[in-house]
Amino acid sequence: MELAFISAGTFAMGSPDTERGHQADESLHQVTLSQPFRMGTKEVTQAQWLGIMPHNRSNFPGEHLPVEKISWREAVAFCEKLSEREGHKYRLPTEAEWEYACRAGTEGPFSGGESLDSLGWYQRNSNRRSHEPGLKIPNAWGLYDMHGNVSEWCLDFYQAEYPEDAIIDPVGPAKGSSRVIRGGSWGYFDKACRSGARSSAPESYQFVQTGFRVVVELGH
Repeated sequence: MELAFISAGTFAMGSPDTERGHQADESLHQVTLSQPFRMGTKEVTQAQWLGIMPHNRSNFPGEHLPVEKISWREAVAFCEKLSEREGHKYRLPTEAEWEYACRAGTEGPFSGGESLDSLGWYQRNSNRRSHEPGLKIPNAWGLYDMHGNVSEWCLDFYQAEYPEDAIIDPVGPAKGSSRVIRGGSWGYFDKACRSGARSSAPESYQFVQTGFRVVVELGH
């Protein structure tokens, strides 16, 4: 897997009330990530998945296509097995890590400006299916398909209300009924693919439009 180095830093997580598509669960708040990390430049492919896991039920089969129709639990199991094999700590990104990496220093709805077409596959340009990761332009940190293609599981339990105060290294609530999904997908309208847009689902659910990418903790 190709990994991009993501430096530590502080950013405004969420979206302003004036942003097109803004939702009530996206209230702006300051987040500091105190530790750098590495993130997969692309979504995990079916070939990478089958290198670790025994079965692939993806709705759009193809070794170079992103794996999908996998649950949060299965994504976590993949990371655990990959960690054991390679001796590094692989895991899903926290929701804050995901948005920080997606934004790559930007503050608008998309990491490349106001338009999504050059950055990702979504309802208007996807032909209602997933595509090989890396065909659109990357963000400033070299990450592809952070907007659209397949939406991506994050580590956190979902909570509808963000903290009001500045926070350091958030990991979400200790318990909940669903896990965070980020990025939007090939089937979403552009507003649902924004950097600050959020969705969630129970951790056992499997969607044809949802996959994941990995984070590697530095020092492990």
